[in-house]
Amino acid sequence: MPALFSLLLLDPRLRHARLILALVLYAGVVIAGSIPGARAEVGVYATGLVLHGLTYAFLTLLWFFGSTGSAPVRALKAVLAIGLMGAGDELVQSFLPYRSGDVRDWMIDITAALLTSTALAVFLPRRDPLRQP
Repeated sequence: MPALFSLLLLDPRLRHARLILALVLYAGVVIAGSIPGARAEVGVYATGLVLHGLTYAFLTLLWFFGSTGSAPVRALKAVLAIGLMGAGDELVQSFLPYRSGDVRDWMIDITAALLTSTALAVFLPRRDPLRQP
């Protein structure tokens, strides 16, 4: 299992696929959140804090490992991408009569991105396995 995990996250040939997967999952989140009553049903099992935190932390992970550059540069790229994704999600919600955009949800998204990307940037080995030869 560790070899598969390492292959999926560290193989430079899959860098582009990780970015596409992040965008596809983001689109799925926006679409699923646009279904009337879907958020209320999921809210029975997890709070908005948990849903936003875990979802955007995972998207940050994908964006971090899909980006190029040093660890701090990839962390910055991931936080900026997640900031735009979270803002887009809240913007879409603000147009739906049964939902509302919330700045607090966007702040949870940003916090998840900051914590995840900072942890990745700090704990990755200095010899960068994602560097292209």
